[in-house]
Amino acid sequence: MDKQYKNKEELRSHYVAEADRLSAEIRQLKKNNKVYIASELMTFGLAIVSVVLSCVRDFAGEWLMAALSMLAVYVVVRRADVKNSRRIDRRMRLRTVYEKELKYLSGDFSCFGGGSRYIDPSHAFTFDMDVYGHDSLFNRINRTVTTGGSDMLASWLGCLLKDKAVVERRREAVDELAAGEQWRVDFMATGQGGAATDRGKNKSIDTAAIMRAVGDVGSMNIDSKAGQTWTLAVAGVAVCCFLLLVILSVAGIVPAGVTALWGVVQMFVVIGLNSRSVRDISRAVEKLHANLHVYIRLIRHIDSAAFAADELKELQAGLAQGDGGALKSFGELSKILDSLGRRSNFIWLILFNMFTLSDYFLVRRFLKWQRLYMQSVTGWTDCVSRIDALVSMATFRYNEPEAAEAEVVEAGRVVYEARGLYHPFLGEKAVRNDFTINDGEYYIITGANMAGKSTFLRSVGVNYILAMSGMPVFADSLRVSVFNLFSSMRTSDDLSRGISYFNAELLRLKQLLDNCRRADRTLIILDEILKGTNSLDKLNGSRLFLQAVAELPVTGIIATHDLELSKMEDEYPGRFHNWCFEIELADNVTYTYKITPGVARNQNATFLLKGIL
Repeated sequence: MDKQYKNKEELRSHYVAEADRLSAEIRQLKKNNKVYIASELMTFGLAIVSVVLSCVRDFAGEWLMAALSMLAVYVVVRRADVKNSRRIDRRMRLRTVYEKELKYLSGDFSCFGGGSRYIDPSHAFTFDMDVYGHDSLFNRINRTVTTGGSDMLASWLGCLLKDKAVVERRREAVDELAAGEQWRVDFMATGQGGAATDRGKNKSIDTAAIMRAVGDVGSMNIDSKAGQTWTLAVAGVAVCCFLLLVILSVAGIVPAGVTALWGVVQMFVVIGLNSRSVRDISRAVEKLHANLHVYIRLIRHIDSAAFAADELKELQAGLAQGDGGALKSFGELSKILDSLGRRSNFIWLILFNMFTLSDYFLVRRFLKWQRLYMQSVTGWTDCVSRIDALVSMATFRYNEPEAAEAEVVEAGRVVYEARGLYHPFLGEKAVRNDFTINDGEYYIITGANMAGKSTFLRSVGVNYILAMSGMPVFADSLRVSVFNLFSSMRTSDDLSRGISYFNAELLRLKQLLDNCRRADRTLIILDEILKGTNSLDKLNGSRLFLQAVAELPVTGIIATHDLELSKMEDEYPGRFHNWCFEIELADNVTYTYKITPGVARNQNATFLLKGIL
């Protein structure tokens, strides 16, 4: 288990130290790289000189031995150079991960995908709660390296868990991954799709492209003869006969021309019989080339972990299901890709088809892969996507050491008890509030403009989303039950469809009512009901709406500027409650951002307007 940090300053120091350490290692490895290159040039040059001297001196044995020795040293140095380059690449990827986390701690989320494609104004709560888009909750959490992981994370934030046991199981997985910082960093570094020098660019592995390519592979009708036993027997006999002819030709028993003719005929027969199948396989499989090798490294990294959390162990076991599991399956597909790549070498194509019938065995391997693994690929990619999403959530958990774990309770009612609640986007400047929501009760919140009403409503909603996703919450403590969440805070007109602002409000409220009628228990969060009409009509309509919704199994928080709405506390004592964000008016406006019982007395619109006139 890696060290856990108490606050963001300690964490920032850790990230800086890791980035500096990796930078120092990269500089040293690059110096080594220069030495390797110089050594390669020198040994290769000495090998050439030795060959020349050997020729000049009638192929003297000592110079031939010197040439062979220099070539051997060259090969060793070259291999060391390749390994050194890989070390540089890995450390650059790791450093990029730490540099991105430092940007996160400084409030710069531009290097993480914001998930704008997931924005849905009709969703029950994500649009109002800034779950997706620039500077959103998703933008802060997202560290996914696959598009499948991004989609999974987005779906989890938009479809909250409905069972306490499942929430705790998810939280256990997140906590374990959060504690394993090095494994997470390695995962994110491994999954970076672009070059390590492309800092700040988030090039995800395209899971959808992999699935499309695999789907194309699965739907291909390859001639099945290559997969049958009798063709394998024929191929084996043909290879053995050719090798026998080669041996007999070397021994002088069979003319070399006969052996050559056999080999040429064998090559053309193999290529001719399999050319169409190989072409179809190449067309389908090469679509995977950009993503497959990195995807295999991710699976290998997951396979190497010793997980303890049940959800992580099940996902890891899911990747091992099937004949050899995902690692073997994608490894075989990678080998097929490599074989297809080698076919572009004309000499390889001729010699290997002549001696080993390579095209035949390529088609045979592909048919075997298609038969054994096709049905399991969807499940495997789903496991990788889930782990990818969990890594993002765990990184968020690790980056917020001052956040707390919510207590989820089993209750057939709405429970929401918060102490020191604040909005996660505000950071250190946030003002914390205590607030308790009782089942079936309604809280009318009044206050001046910019006093903190909308931010508080979003604090309630966002922290509930985090709690029911198994992530930390931004409060001293938060105790909640399982219930549905629906909000109406941000409505806009749609002129292209002839929908006015007021009509859009009505449609949203109808959606809210339909949702609440279907659900068991719902917390609704409303900011200014019926803003698109005049004051008296707005008051009457708001009262009518709240009276109707109060007949349903619904609990609500409603922010309003309409002080008359606060009289519902007198009409429905014990059911409606007044709370407010008060301001102080003197030479300047003082905002406390603290919620207190009662009705707001001071408003600031006229005061502020006088200041600009």
